[in-house]
Amino acid sequence: MNQAAIDQPRPADGYAGDISPQLAWQWASSGQAVLVDVRSDAERDWVGHVPGALAVVWKQWPGMRLNIDFDAQLCAAVPPGTKVLLLCRSGVRSIAAARRATELGLQAYNILEGFEGDPDANGQRNRLGGWRFHGLPWRQG
Repeated sequence: MNQAAIDQPRPADGYAGDISPQLAWQWASSGQAVLVDVRSDAERDWVGHVPGALAVVWKQWPGMRLNIDFDAQLCAAVPPGTKVLLLCRSGVRSIAAARRATELGLQAYNILEGFEGDPDANGQRNRLGGWRFHGLPWRQG
């Protein structure tokens, strides 16, 4: 990803924009935005999480059923007028969550590449992008 792509949001359909993991960390760590992890509890517990990120599940494991309390939980987590940055495993569920957050009146951004990035030729993640790949803060356990 070139520097311009890292430093600036990209236009998106139905929400404020797509941003790099690096820009997301910059905004979240400086208090310009709230980082919300929409992955399942199991994913955060087993794979890792971003310290300080709020957990508001979009789809819950097992079965990956939509969280019926998503709207209320998200609105309670994000102060009015604050940007919300949505993170999932690969940047797909977070698009759906960003669109829903926008419908709820929030300024929502999808974090590109997600926490683990796309799978490589061997089907393994964390090698072609993602929060962890870029060396941003995270913890496991």
